[in-house]
Amino acid sequence: MTKPILSLQNIPCETLGNFEDLFLSDGFDIEKVDTRKRKVPKDPTQYSAIVILGGPMSVYENSDFIKDQINLTQIASKKKIPLLGICLGSQIIAQSAGGTVFKGPTKEIGWRKIIIENIGREDLFSGFHNSRPTVFQWHGDTYSLPKAARILAHSDIYPQAFALGTLIGIQFHLEVTEKMIQSWLRTYKSEVVSEKIDVRTIAKDSALYINELERHCSLVYSNFCTKFSL
Repeated sequence: MTKPILSLQNIPCETLGNFEDLFLSDGFDIEKVDTRKRKVPKDPTQYSAIVILGGPMSVYENSDFIKDQINLTQIASKKKIPLLGICLGSQIIAQSAGGTVFKGPTKEIGWRKIIIENIGREDLFSGFHNSRPTVFQWHGDTYSLPKAARILAHSDIYPQAFALGTLIGIQFHLEVTEKMIQSWLRTYKSEVVSEKIDVRTIAKDSALYINELERHCSLVYSNFCTKFSL
């Protein structure tokens, strides 16, 4: 019997999004854990893979539920359990592996181009026709990475994706749907105001890029599953 996927959710509005349908279509059960209401599981070997989702909190706040996810990530790495970290999840991976998470000099919010490294096009981003795709971003923190990490993609200012054994970190959001973006604009309204985010521009760009983002999410999902024989 196939083991389930563990999804660690740090805030209600940041869900698996596109990834949920992809896992379900392949016959996986998904165990969803609200990390602020339930204890983070300690044994990663119960799962086929783990996904750590995003959230507005910071790794360096040293919250107990973040520490628990760092511990689980370290065990998953030792046990060679595939783990995908998205945004905050990627920062948790970086911290767990000996990197440092810190507040970046500027936030990346909205639709932005990233640059896929050659090694990334042969790995997680295999099948992408464009080495500079436009993706959805929403983060202010960034990280330094240990030397063993392989950078798969970057923006003009920050690392955007990396691999470290069975750990994969993605800073941007392939999982978002148009509905999720609208939810984030409401949930993070104070940040939208303080950062002077043009909601109309985000809506316009979403209409242009959301379908391509969904295709890219499907490619990354397929590459992740193939890479780790899920």
